[in-house]
Amino acid sequence: MVMVSISVFFPCYNEQENVGRTVEKALAVLDKLKADFEVIIIDDGSTDGTGRIADEIASRNNKVKVVHHRTNLGYGVALQSGFKAATKELVFYTDGDGQFDINEMPPLLPLIEHCDIVSCYRLNRQDSIIRKINGWCWTKLVCLLFNLKARDIDCAFKLYRREIFDKIKLVSSGALIDAEILARAVRKGYCITQKGVHHYPRTVGVQTGANLRVILRAFKELFKLRNQIRKS
Repeated sequence: MVMVSISVFFPCYNEQENVGRTVEKALAVLDKLKADFEVIIIDDGSTDGTGRIADEIASRNNKVKVVHHRTNLGYGVALQSGFKAATKELVFYTDGDGQFDINEMPPLLPLIEHCDIVSCYRLNRQDSIIRKINGWCWTKLVCLLFNLKARDIDCAFKLYRREIFDKIKLVSSGALIDAEILARAVRKGYCITQKGVHHYPRTVGVQTGANLRVILRAFKELFKLRNQIRKS
């Protein structure tokens, strides 16, 4: 059996209540896999104790490293930092807020043997009805503009072959990042498969993705991105 080589990273912004248990759970799952792995925490300019807690975890485990942003640069930049910091053959990310179960990551590994990206979708999404409607409309629009067949563009539970990020240049700094990655990857001929994963309510901390300014910015950048990709 070939040993799995995987980088797992968590973008975090003010997740001091979540980051510790989320990372420790990931370490337990990865140890059980007996994988060649690393865990990367992206502290996106947190103003609480997220960065300090991340550094404490890394000081106790040499398989954990931390990337700090001095200020909050946005979700897209946080993901870009994670992909750049990853050194293993596969790269997986999920948010540091604990709304997904890292135990559902290992079943994705057989799927990526036959494709390049496993893009998951949320089963019984644990968000407000407005957020669900916004997410559904956003996914439909992105799929229409870029000829994609994704069920949940922004689901933060995805597995990639790391080499993809050597071949595509990302520019999105905000919420558009997931759409950009999938659109550029398909344009390059990469194969995507999908799988449902469970979604759990956020128990502590505050969501930022539903901010109206974030949403409007993403829509504005979406059409700009479409023009860029068409010209590439």
